This record gives sequence, structure tokens and C-alpha cells, in this order.
Amino acid sequence: MPPTSFDFEDQYTYLNGFGCHHESETLPGSLPVGMESPQQPAYGLYAEKFSGTAFTAPRHENQQFGYTASCQLQPTVLGNRCQQGSTLSTTGSVGFISVEETRDPVVKSGLAIFVFAAGKDIDEHEAFYSADGGMLIVPQHGVLNSTTEFGRISLRANEICVIPRGVRYRVSLPGGPVRGYICELYQANFQLPELGPIGSNGLANARDFQAPTAHYSKDASTWKVISKFNKRLFRMTQDHTPFDVVAWHGIITPTSMT
Repeated sequence: MPPTSFDFEDQYTYLNGFGCHHESETLPGSLPVGMESPQQPAYGLYAEKFSGTAFTAPRHENQQFGYTASCQLQPTVLGNRCQQGSTLSTTGSVGFISVEETRDPVVKSGLAIFVFAAGKDIDEHEAFYSADGGMLIVPQHGVLNSTTEFGRISLRANEICVIPRGVRYRVSLPGGPVRGYICELYQANFQLPELGPIGSNGLANARDFQAPTAHYSKDASTWKVISKFNKRLFRMTQDHTPFDVVAWHGIITPTSMT
């Protein structure tokens, strides 16, 4: 539990640990045991895999998770062709302004820093993801409730959240307008800093971080998915929710910390 006392109570459930191998399922037996991609997944689901590194990477560097490595209601590839939009300025009801950048997402090196402000929820049937890098979100004011492919996260001022590259999410504002900062890392994945001279009882321990538990929807409405690639926005539509992952396991997940 977070040590800080908040006015807004978090209603969601979490798994503790950063960079740990977690697993979560919403339906009993939906997560395969002893295999990754069964020919006939339980409940008629689709098995997919999302990798944070090349699948041939050495074991100590290999960072993969699966949507069973995922079990979901529909394949991710279902959707219309992407249409290119503008450079990154807005997405839904959230405004982003870039204030600093080093290197470039094309070569997967460097980072960018944004400030953001929002006055209302992202549209009800709209989701966003960045193909450029993982996002470290730091709210300065307000509360952000994020629905991700892995589950739901509540983020308040004095908390931080990491959304890995390629993970789709939607943000709602239960407490009204919000503002804050985002650090987008183009290279590799976020890691905890070294402990330094304070040793094993240092700050930012793995147990202080929380990953969401699986949560899915059967919404068959038309959804708009906005992606950021090479600092430009692309839009596509699909006839089902992107948040239909019934079970998952792995080590790269959205993560929050108080």
C-alpha cells in the first residue's frame, strides 16, 4: 500500500514488483500452463506475444511478456489501414508540448520530455499508444485513471507511471483537469537506478512498484486507435475494443509507484 494519504481512493488491484515476472487472468484457466501458444486456447481466445527485445536475445537480456503470452478476444491486427495525421500536438482531449529532445526515435536512441494538460477524458472509444518509446508519466495536479491492455491504473500527484512502448491505453479524469510531465525513452526499457552508497536499503526498491491485474471488456463498438510513430500521429479504426486481454504473463508491464 502507498505510504501517502490521498484524497482520491484507488479502486484497482495490483501486483507488487518492478521487472518481476507477473501473471494475471480474469477467467480461470485462461492462462495456459506449460506452454506459450496452444493450438486451441481456452474459451476460444487468441494467443499472442508481445516482446520487449528480440526473441533471440540472451536470457538475462530477454524481456518478453505475453498476452498468454496473451489470451485475448480478438487478434490485435484486426483494423483498418492507418491514416497519417499531424505531428504530435494533441491526442483526443490531452495536449502534449515537447520541451526537450535528444537523438531520434528512428535510431532508438535518446529521449524526449513533454508537458501535458487535459480538461476532459479521452474520447470514450479512443485509445493511444507510442511506437517511439516507453513513457514515464508524472502528474503534477489531478488524477488520471488509465485503462491499459494489462489492466487499470489510478495515478495521482506524487505518483509515477511507466507505460511501455506499444502498449495501448485510454485516460479518464475522475477528479477534473490534470497537468504534468512525460519522459519518453527511445532506447531500451526503463530500469531502476543503481543503489549507490546507501546500499541494499536504497530508494526505489522493486517492491515499491505495482503492475495492474488483468481486466477486459467485450465492447464491440467502433474504436479509434491513435499511434505515435517517428513523432507523427497515425489513426486507425477497428470494430472492437483494444482492451480485450483476458490473461497475460511476463515482465514488461505498465507500472506505477507512489
